[in-house]
Amino acid sequence: MTGPSVDDVGIVGFAELSATAVRARLLDAHDRFWDTDTRELHHPVWFGVVTADRLAYLHLIAVRDDRRRSAVGRRLCHWFDDLARSTGARFVQAVVRPDNTAALAFHTALGASPHLSADHAGPGADRVVLTRPLTVR
Repeated sequence: MTGPSVDDVGIVGFAELSATAVRARLLDAHDRFWDTDTRELHHPVWFGVVTADRLAYLHLIAVRDDRRRSAVGRRLCHWFDDLARSTGARFVQAVVRPDNTAALAFHTALGASPHLSADHAGPGADRVVLTRPLTVR
């Protein structure tokens, strides 16, 4: 049985939705998105941000379990890239746990270069920082 196609999924920006409402919906369905408990990391301000030095940061990107392997994650990233590029961003970064092979494969497939950051999330909590350039489309 195949699931719905990526064309059945609409992407709506926060101009149309409340980040707080989206956060509440994500937390209600948390286990359909993440295999580990990420609830404490969900703050509406971190859904996607561009810093003053033109670095866009993707935080906790995930696709619901029934939509995986359908290009929704790639589509979300392209949407975020266009938004970040429109604000002047030149690079996108994501941070993942070293054992998160799915996230590492996803971001590297998008062209990100990985760099191990020792103690990134505190003593003994290494992370991999994945950085990719935002090219003009």
